[in-house]
Amino acid sequence: MEARTVKASEVVMTQLVLPSHTNALDTVFGGTVMSWIDIAGAICAQRHSQKEVVTASIDELHFLAPIYKGWVVNLKASINYVSRSSMEVGVRVQSENPKTGESFHTASAYLTFVALGSDGKPTAVPPLLAETVDQKRRFQEAELRRADRLKRKEKYKQLG
Repeated sequence: MEARTVKASEVVMTQLVLPSHTNALDTVFGGTVMSWIDIAGAICAQRHSQKEVVTASIDELHFLAPIYKGWVVNLKASINYVSRSSMEVGVRVQSENPKTGESFHTASAYLTFVALGSDGKPTAVPPLLAETVDQKRRFQEAELRRADRLKRKEKYKQLG
């Protein structure tokens, strides 16, 4: 299988915050942002693997600033790490006040997706070609996060 670059699967997704996305404070529901993050991440993982994917985990999701009704939300997703059938995708959420042009880093998350074959079972994905210093650093950091996730998963299985 030929390696694919990070750039080849990057996703930039834009949402307009509508009244249906907001709570009584006119700020976006956290669950709505989580849904957008999951969608952007899934598209990215699907582009990389060229397979159907499922979300295996979402971790390190931090809400850093509120997003208000009428604002524009830009999500950028890129592959950080690839294992045999799983991929870690990082998603960064920026909100933009369209009246002032100000932009705010509002959330970040790491998600793990698993590629599925036609039988519905995990299947191999192409290796990742990390080209830049940043991409190589993200790959190494993601490798450590994966090891931690696997330890936690094993612990949860034992708790049963």
